[in-house]
Amino acid sequence: MKLMERVKAALRVKRYSLRTEKTYCYWIRFFIRFHRMRHPATMACNEVRQFLEYLAIERRVAAATQNQALNAIVFLYRHVLDQPLGEIGNFSRAKRPERLPVVLSHQEVMGVFEHLSGSMLLIASLMYGSGLRVSEACRLRVKDIDFARHVITVRAGKGNKDRTTLLPPSCEEALSTHIKVAEQQLAARIETNAIPVSLPYALDQKYPNAGISLAWQWLFPSSKPCFDDDNRIVLHHIHTSAVQKAVKYAMRSSSLTRPGSCHSLRHSFATQLLSQGTDIRTVQELLGHKSIETTQIYTHVLGNGFAGVRSPLG
Repeated sequence: MKLMERVKAALRVKRYSLRTEKTYCYWIRFFIRFHRMRHPATMACNEVRQFLEYLAIERRVAAATQNQALNAIVFLYRHVLDQPLGEIGNFSRAKRPERLPVVLSHQEVMGVFEHLSGSMLLIASLMYGSGLRVSEACRLRVKDIDFARHVITVRAGKGNKDRTTLLPPSCEEALSTHIKVAEQQLAARIETNAIPVSLPYALDQKYPNAGISLAWQWLFPSSKPCFDDDNRIVLHHIHTSAVQKAVKYAMRSSSLTRPGSCHSLRHSFATQLLSQGTDIRTVQELLGHKSIETTQIYTHVLGNGFAGVRSPLG
């Protein structure tokens, strides 16, 4: 088995997301090309350190990007080559910028929504009303919506973790309509050649009919089928870039005073909850943050740390 095939196999055994698989494979290939196609088994900490310093100094990548590359290479040596790197030593680290997230007021969000419609409006509403990442909203399936408990289950979120979050009552009617449409589209596909939806891991082998069951249908399917990694024709979900483009256009059209993105809607969800007095641990769970420190940045946005302090100007 070739090296990259072994990498993919190891990632899938450990149930890493497809997005992480693509990212890790990209950095591993980059690492190999940087060292003029040397096999990683013939290299060690010194070569890894050189590569990381190249990214920071020559390419000037962000700190998160450098860490991503490091994680990919550590995975390669630990889980594929069975040659743990150990202590890499000191190397030039990319500086992490200390920027506050762009947060919109409720009125600004409503102004953005006036320039969206259909699926794009519903996806944006879920990012703001449920705190979903754009990728999480695009990957929602019928079975992830629980109308009885008013919750949404986010499958394999960041870090490959499942979590539950709020289902906004204002979105329930539109979601119910989307589920009916998904059912109609499934019935039409079954009448023809029954193209299944793409499924995680080897689920289609365990449950052969899962791809054509209503529960597993995408809420926001792509308009055209595609080929999966096994060259089978499947129906995937809408691409995140389509949503990002629509939201960016809506934000420009609503004349916001500062640039925003899909993630601004998620940021706004967090700050709205904190401003209402929601416990920060609850917000952490709803957002799916691994560390409370990540969630605490929203307290800086609110400015709660300056309670009781008055400016000299009054």
